[in-house]
Amino acid sequence: MASGKLRKIGLAAGVTALAVWLCCIPKVLFKGVEYSTVLESAEGELLGAQVASDGQWRFPPRDSVPERFAKALIQFEDRHFYYHPGVNPVSLVRAAVSNLKAGHIVSGGSTLTMQVIRLSRNRERSFLQKCIEALQATRLEFRYPKRKILSLYAAHAPFGGNVVGLEAAAWRYFGRPPEELSWGEAATLAVLPNAPSSIHPGRQREQLLEKRNRLLLRLLEHGDIDGETYEASCSEPLPQAPEALPSLAPHYLEHCPKGHRTRSSLSLPVQKSVLQAVNRRSDELAAEGVADMAAIVIDNASGEVLAYIGNASPSRVREGAQVDVAASARSTGSILKPFLYEAALEEGIILPRTLLPDIPVNLGGFAPQNFDKRYYGAVPAGEALARSLNVPAVFLLRRYGVAKFHARLQEEGITSLTQSPEHYGLSLILGGGEASLSEITRSYSALSCRKSLAAWYTLDALKEVNRPDELDWRLIRSVRKAAWKTGTSYGFRDAWAVGMTPRWTIGVWAGNADGHGVPGLTGARTAGPVLFDILNLLPKDEGWFGELAENGREGLWVSVCTNSGQLASPDCPSERMFIPFAGAESEPCPYHSVGDFVLPPAMEWYYRPNHPEYVGAGRKTTAVEIEFIYPQAGSSIILPRQMDGSVEGAVFRVAHHKNDATLWWHLDNTYVGETRLVHEMRLAPAPGRHSLTVVDEHGQTASLSFTVSGAT
Repeated sequence: MASGKLRKIGLAAGVTALAVWLCCIPKVLFKGVEYSTVLESAEGELLGAQVASDGQWRFPPRDSVPERFAKALIQFEDRHFYYHPGVNPVSLVRAAVSNLKAGHIVSGGSTLTMQVIRLSRNRERSFLQKCIEALQATRLEFRYPKRKILSLYAAHAPFGGNVVGLEAAAWRYFGRPPEELSWGEAATLAVLPNAPSSIHPGRQREQLLEKRNRLLLRLLEHGDIDGETYEASCSEPLPQAPEALPSLAPHYLEHCPKGHRTRSSLSLPVQKSVLQAVNRRSDELAAEGVADMAAIVIDNASGEVLAYIGNASPSRVREGAQVDVAASARSTGSILKPFLYEAALEEGIILPRTLLPDIPVNLGGFAPQNFDKRYYGAVPAGEALARSLNVPAVFLLRRYGVAKFHARLQEEGITSLTQSPEHYGLSLILGGGEASLSEITRSYSALSCRKSLAAWYTLDALKEVNRPDELDWRLIRSVRKAAWKTGTSYGFRDAWAVGMTPRWTIGVWAGNADGHGVPGLTGARTAGPVLFDILNLLPKDEGWFGELAENGREGLWVSVCTNSGQLASPDCPSERMFIPFAGAESEPCPYHSVGDFVLPPAMEWYYRPNHPEYVGAGRKTTAVEIEFIYPQAGSSIILPRQMDGSVEGAVFRVAHHKNDATLWWHLDNTYVGETRLVHEMRLAPAPGRHSLTVVDEHGQTASLSFTVSGAT
């Protein structure tokens, strides 16, 4: 009876002991440990890292340990590592005898498994703690394979100063990943956790050297290295001051999850070469007051970012150097125009070469101007895009609709347009909104991948943009062909350039992170050259974006007026064109009658000087014979003063179809004079609202209302 009770007690004790043993270590050994933020390239190479929140360089653990370090570590710390169950009784007894003889602790007898437990618990060293470590070490051996235990040790062992773990130590002391360490370097790091303070110059360096060389001798005797390797390894110097870690994508690193290892899509060779090109150009422009520059390269097929330069030369001392301008919302300038052209083509609002007005206009106080301050009367839509003319773009946006375009840009991935369409108005197409280089470049990459006719015609127009190197891809076969677009924001604050080939999309921004402008800061002059520097670094594409009707593009052939680019009417000279289906419903050409090509008067006024071939008509062919050129209806003007302070007045201009027409002018129903041939008249109305009417000899009239707000 007593024996049965004893058996039950023994069984209960055994079960309890087993339960204690099974539960003696936590599920997560290093719970709460802070790790560095690590960024790797697509190839697995280190691009940069941030120190952990506790100030330690401690990389997140890897699943494996390099063979050289593993062999060196085992020979130095635990030669029976692969054979014991977490505790080596022989080593413990030997350590106890050594400590008794010395009268103090000279050896711990801990296995690598026990050291992993000690590193995870971080308790004061004592006999009791040693016993706990031994118990938990045996349990750890049943949880993980030996290689995992090695990796845990390698990731958390101290290597001197604020360097923790093999990977951080390899980079800080030798400037390379642990896989590339020599035998001498691996041996140095294997002995270092035993006395981590000896790594610092001036502290026990001779002892460190002796330890390393003794370990190398042991590796030689064990057959891990040969005599030649031993001699070479012993001659290697010890590392000096810690080296700086790579910093090839510091701004990209800021977006990575803190305390984790991120394998990015960035290509190490592309990132390096683009970084050098951007830094070089940015340093040159810094002398002109352009302090900052960003660039992004996207692989169109995968959509992956291969290079990300958030801001060039971050080590160059200046305000804003740490700002990631590639991710910052900046005024878009003209960089959004291709998306409007594509959208208008897609919906049949225009055809690829539809004439767009390029004349002075005042739309509720908004009076856009082209960059060169000139007007061209009427410009084919594709040419207007290639030349980045502002006025035709505003006319087109007015026809397409601000709200629709605003929604389309959001669909393209432009997230910074958070205000209502009414807030931006027609200025949205000229930089009234903001977007980041990152989102803009992604949107262009998506455009380059679309197989629609509208996208093809957009890319076709953009390949005609004048290049900053003044090279013509038609004449020089070696010149890289690219579709590209520039943009410059108001006040010369932001310079944009985005280029596309079938394989690549490259985005570049230049300016100042604090937003102040610099005269001469334009997309073509500042960002454009960098774009082509980068393009020439990348592998060359084969071919272009395909032929017009290839790759699934759908459309139909129609007759198009050769003058206006619109659907041909019966009186139009015409040519065949392959257009999107919706274009079949677009407006037919309104400018032909009985064979004559005649533009409205205001368009004709600006069109004729740039087109000597333009004839017009000797007979009345349109309902509109007279148009005001200046001012525009509803505008508010300020009259200039002369040097003596008197009001000089403003020159009012009118266009008439007939060169020899006579016009009679009436200001507020009062006759003020007549003009013939050149229809200009200087008037100085009093401040307030006025009406102006002109009449020709046939009774045709044109009127407008305007406001004089004062004189200056």
